[in-house]
Amino acid sequence: MKVFVTGASGYIGKATQSALLRHGHVVEALARTDASANAVREAGATPVRGGLSDLDVLTAAAGRADAVIHLAQADSAEADLAAATAMQEGAGEGVYVHTGGTWVYGDTDGIADEDAAWNPPPLVAWREDVEKEVLSRGRSVVIRPGLLYGRENRLIDAFFTRPGKEIGAIPHIGDGTNHWSLVHVDDLAELYVVALTARAGAVYVGVGGVDPTALEIATAISHGAGLDGRTISLSLDDARARMGPIADAFALDQRFTPARAREELGWTPRHTDPLADFARS
Repeated sequence: MKVFVTGASGYIGKATQSALLRHGHVVEALARTDASANAVREAGATPVRGGLSDLDVLTAAAGRADAVIHLAQADSAEADLAAATAMQEGAGEGVYVHTGGTWVYGDTDGIADEDAAWNPPPLVAWREDVEKEVLSRGRSVVIRPGLLYGRENRLIDAFFTRPGKEIGAIPHIGDGTNHWSLVHVDDLAELYVVALTARAGAVYVGVGGVDPTALEIATAISHGAGLDGRTISLSLDDARARMGPIADAFALDQRFTPARAREELGWTPRHTDPLADFARS
């Protein structure tokens, strides 16, 4: 299958592009810069020069493909919907896979699935209207990843590991008893590959099925960072001052099951011990 990918030089995109190529798909990938284009070529894919605002480029590239995977982060809801619409128009009857996130559900009050009610923090509240519009057209699929780890691990590294190394203890918010629904980036990449066969209108949470507490994660990261398990609690107000609005997302208590993706697509996460991964690195 020929697949057009946006965001191929990003955290999720690198892993997904690699998985697509490994499974024998032919990949064209959007590349805004020379560096991104070179990285796409070196990985074995074909770069398509342009950005998310180049709607004609997106429509044409989607029209050449059998499927589209949209991974790039837009600057606004309007920009994301415009890009999605352009690619859906180009894709026609081909599958279009859109990226959301589990934070839109807010606190889950136990283990939840894709049908849980939305209660998003302000940071991601804009996603609801975009995803409804996307799912109303064509053969569209939405993947809502949990909190990612593995490889570059950007979010957790930027907001927890690096600041923790500076102060000598890894922070967590409050008492740290809230759960994080994690997924390894390599497992998530495999979910995007199998989602190319999904039914129209399908929504899947991309989670590993293991949801440790924020304190357990902070402790494991502390060992991996050479800080002997030392952690420090931040109030939510202090976390907001340090991190900005993403603090409210990190403070959510979320647990999800990957059962739907397993039952409908045969997707089985291989990375099932995230605490050990954090403690090793």
